[in-house]
Amino acid sequence: MLDYKKMSEFIANKRKQLGMTQADVAEKLKISFQAVSKWENGSAPNVEVLVELSKLLHTTVDEILAGRDKNDQIFSYSKAGVDIAYTDSIKRDMAVYLKTNDDRVLNGLGPFASLYDIEFTNIEAPVLVLKSEEPGSKQKLAMEYGYEESICHDMINHLVNDIAVMGAKPLAALDTIVCGKAEKETVKSFLKGISEACLENECSLVGGETSIQPDVVDSGVYILTSSIAGIVSRNNIIDGSRIQEGDVALAVASNGLHTNGYTLVRMLMEKIPRIKLEKINGKTFIEHIMKPHAPYYKAIKSIFPDVGVHGMAHITGGGIEGNLRRIIPDGLSAEIDLKKIRTLPIFSYIKAIGNIDELEMLSTFNCGAGLIVIVESSRVNSTVEIIKKYYDCYEIGKIKAGSKKVTFKNHIDW
Repeated sequence: MLDYKKMSEFIANKRKQLGMTQADVAEKLKISFQAVSKWENGSAPNVEVLVELSKLLHTTVDEILAGRDKNDQIFSYSKAGVDIAYTDSIKRDMAVYLKTNDDRVLNGLGPFASLYDIEFTNIEAPVLVLKSEEPGSKQKLAMEYGYEESICHDMINHLVNDIAVMGAKPLAALDTIVCGKAEKETVKSFLKGISEACLENECSLVGGETSIQPDVVDSGVYILTSSIAGIVSRNNIIDGSRIQEGDVALAVASNGLHTNGYTLVRMLMEKIPRIKLEKINGKTFIEHIMKPHAPYYKAIKSIFPDVGVHGMAHITGGGIEGNLRRIIPDGLSAEIDLKKIRTLPIFSYIKAIGNIDELEMLSTFNCGAGLIVIVESSRVNSTVEIIKKYYDCYEIGKIKAGSKKVTFKNHIDW
């Protein structure tokens, strides 16, 4: 059955592609202008004129009747939005970022999965520590402002921090890049950033996945995720179970927002666009909020064997209370003196410009404390000395008996 609407649209599109008016077609076919107009508005050409019309439009009678080019009926993956040859060329370029000196990595790019040797004769009762992470809505800003490599450091640093606070050594990471259209230079920037971040955190990038999904993700949009495997002896797991009354809470400084609170930040940017160009301590607002998440592994790995380290909390979404309460045992309370927290100018600026309540700031951002370490009182000085080689570290509270796992006193000096 003929679809007259499709036929009409096809004739009109062919005519326009050839740069002809309806009058031009009428003149060449020696018919009335009104006849051409009717063809393009839902009526079919007479059989006698179809052959001449097809020649004039550089098409065929069958294509006019079908309302589409014959080639349109040939389906392919590339026409659907995924060019296999192009994708394979991107994958070949990935090889340089998967090179490693880690003897435990048994294969490279090409096999269906990555092989990693997990024989650890030097670790008694080894336990794998597994984690997945994504950099949240910060990646939207990263693409908008040209921080493709930086956002990969955010993702890997956040990922490694989450297993490091349990006493784990990071081993191997896998990345996933989902996009509507893979742009070679952008993907290379991602892989370079991920590879460098893994190197900085003393682990190997062993593989991953680049998934092109044109019907799921818009062209120009990229979604990053990653996973990691770490290792720790069962006897050395740091999970907060050893925390006791009298322990001391130490803050390890953040360098900014890390990877949390960006939905609120983007709302402020939308409502108050001028803040994008404002400078805080010599750097623009964008420069401050796009600093990559601080990597803490090197700073804390030396304190792992110390039995006096009873717990560590990575301060991410949910702030100090939301994350610290995850490691405090029942019957104990971490009393945090907010006045001791050394906040950063970017947090003070966000609070002021957005007129944000202190408790809202504390539940949304790290406010300057990117990591909290709980130690025996006798280990405070030695722990601070080790961490201070990398980041500012100082006392902010104590562990007391109590039913509420985290309590605040005083206020941050904004």
